[in-house]
Amino acid sequence: MTQALTCRSIAKTLGGKQILKGLDLAVKPAEVVSLLGASGSGKTTLLRMIAGLMDPDAGEIALGERVVWSPALNIPAERRRIGMVFQDYALWPHMSVAENLAFGLRPQRLPAAEARARIDHALGATRMSPFRDRRPQDLSGGQQQRVAIARCLAARPALMLFDEPLSNLDAALREDMRTEMMSLVRREGITVVYVTHDQGEAMAMSDRIAVMRAGEIAQFDTPQRLYDAPADPFVAGFIGGFSLMAGEGCGGRFVPAGGETALLTDGSVADGAAVLVVRPEDVRPAEAHPATRIRGRVLNAAFHGRCWRLLVKTGGGLLRLDWPSHALAGDLITFSLPPARCRVLPAPATSNGKDTHGHPVDPAHTDRLVPGLHGRGRRGFHHRAGGRADP
Repeated sequence: MTQALTCRSIAKTLGGKQILKGLDLAVKPAEVVSLLGASGSGKTTLLRMIAGLMDPDAGEIALGERVVWSPALNIPAERRRIGMVFQDYALWPHMSVAENLAFGLRPQRLPAAEARARIDHALGATRMSPFRDRRPQDLSGGQQQRVAIARCLAARPALMLFDEPLSNLDAALREDMRTEMMSLVRREGITVVYVTHDQGEAMAMSDRIAVMRAGEIAQFDTPQRLYDAPADPFVAGFIGGFSLMAGEGCGGRFVPAGGETALLTDGSVADGAAVLVVRPEDVRPAEAHPATRIRGRVLNAAFHGRCWRLLVKTGGGLLRLDWPSHALAGDLITFSLPPARCRVLPAPATSNGKDTHGHPVDPAHTDRLVPGLHGRGRRGFHHRAGGRADP
């Protein structure tokens, strides 16, 4: 099957820093793909290259079977049939909604009747027909977002690019707009590449997610596969608010750092330095799985409605757990994990004893294995420890 978008060996250096490192990406027709990564990972740079707003240093970009950029060829942005929705919507303030859409169609030099038909269809699809004569400043943020999407739809693009388009909206409106937006593009059968740093947003709306790290794709997979089988500790720490426990693989078991008893796993554990991926919702009472008991001291607790999210200090590092009842800071708790859910990954140590980001690998501080491990959970009401000793 011909891919809707193909990027081959894309490389880019800016200011002496390599932003993209021979990156490959293939997107299927009518597929929604998210580029997920922290600031500086290269996701927006890649999007701008696909759109024709920036040139790679090397590689090739093709839409379907049509090459739009190579070292020998550069199709300008206005001839690539790509629609782009920006963070700030980029609407002309002196034009009405309908005029903004008509302006976007001018380069195509369409007959007047066809242009009107496209504008009417796009406004109807985005539920903005009643507001066609209003100017952007007379619309809410969500309505302005719909106008930006309608402008893309009217142009009948081969590909739509979204650059964190919901970041300026409040939380409740952002969720509503995300649902509306994805329903619309799927109904229209449009291929989408969506840039975001929000893991929840990417998981909720994507057919596949490319997790980006320092100019490379660390893993490109479905949301379910990323969640259940992260490729390495970086992906595990970036997706889903997982925690990582330091230890060793030994004879098919995982031995946590700090003297904990060896844990039974699914048996796929290689010998050597390793980390155990702990998903907050996998935690069970101690008696549920005696072969995987872990003990730790509560550092703080956050109420999440259906459960309490605990931050627990163990010998192998800090873990986030979903707990059915309130626990006080300083309490010792014992819990267990289903062996089949105990995914163990090789520790990201290099020959100099540091992880892939240059941080020392310290079993007592497993949260250092993945930058930004803390703070990815949902908001809640926190109860913090008050100077009580760690286990």
